[in-house]
Amino acid sequence: MPSTSYTRKERLAAALGHREADRIPLDLGSTKVTGINITAYRAFLAYQDWEAKDPEPGVADAVQQLARVHENVLLALGVDTRGLMTRPPAGFTPAHFEDGRYRSFTDDWGITWRMPKQGGRYYDISTHPMPGDGLPDLASYPWPDPLDESVTADFDVRISAYEDFGLVLNGFTSGIFEMALRLRGFEQFLTDLYSQPAFAEALLDKITQQKCAYWERTLRFCGDKVLVAAEADDLGTQHSLLLSPAMYRAFLKPRHARIVSLIKKTAPGVKVFLHSCGAVRPLIPDFIEAGFDILNPVQVAAEGMEPRQLKKDFGDCLTFWGGGVDTQHTLPHGTPAQVADEVRRHIEDLAPGGGFVFNAIHNIQGDVPPQNIEAMFNALRLYGDYAGS
Repeated sequence: MPSTSYTRKERLAAALGHREADRIPLDLGSTKVTGINITAYRAFLAYQDWEAKDPEPGVADAVQQLARVHENVLLALGVDTRGLMTRPPAGFTPAHFEDGRYRSFTDDWGITWRMPKQGGRYYDISTHPMPGDGLPDLASYPWPDPLDESVTADFDVRISAYEDFGLVLNGFTSGIFEMALRLRGFEQFLTDLYSQPAFAEALLDKITQQKCAYWERTLRFCGDKVLVAAEADDLGTQHSLLLSPAMYRAFLKPRHARIVSLIKKTAPGVKVFLHSCGAVRPLIPDFIEAGFDILNPVQVAAEGMEPRQLKKDFGDCLTFWGGGVDTQHTLPHGTPAQVADEVRRHIEDLAPGGGFVFNAIHNIQGDVPPQNIEAMFNALRLYGDYAGS
């Protein structure tokens, strides 16, 4: 049984190395897929009587309305990770506007997002900048600059402040597949893959180039300070894949492998995180072959994603980051006792031998009762101690 006292950085490093530390490391908010909605965050602060720990809660991600979790709160919860996230380029101001029902804004990629004024909890895409069945001129599109130093301007300060924590370096934008869907429109790009594959590949290549340029520049100055480089590409639904395995292998896997290879060549000690929701089990061997080390969010309610079997089949290769409790059903709709019981069961399935970082299954949504959030963290404290197992 481990008895050594670990720093938070050492605790995360042990998990990534498939070793048991003193306890399971905890993440909250180090990425845009492991956070908490601002509405749920404010309710949790009030329930805990923690308003003084974060008197003016802010938003870290506008689209998902994720809270910027204050350092005081992270320390109180015992969170082991800290995230480095890009910011909009200097001089760019999102174009905000409203109509009768929606609040909208246009981001630096030219994508317009909107959220209902009444009852809205996050933004959805309303306008794609490359719509239609014609072929846009990729060379003339106003691509954001991945080498713009202003997007990482605060990294030095944050790295110095968090040298004892497990640092997670986030990518330049969403995944190559996700960005192609956002730029062209979901139906249009899925059609492109079949009807005009040369264009689809050119678009994916351009996004891949953008990502590689960002990773190479950023990792050259901070790659020795971070433990994790975070990428994302949602490829699953609740019951199946968005693309067939053959389509993934033809269009996405070689480009994923290129990105991962560059990351590991530039920063050999860094582990690469892939966020991919849904029933992605058929692609997990491909993720491993592409070089990914970490799978998130481990959506255990999706088809084929049973945690004990995932650990048995892939636990020697992958660290599972997430999988702590179901954010679709149990966390918003269960009782605190049901939340605690699910946390216990998932820890039993995923934690043995290391290779597990605790987080809820994707972001904590705005309708989650604070009592259930408290129950989740309390259960981790109760069942997440390796020395007491």
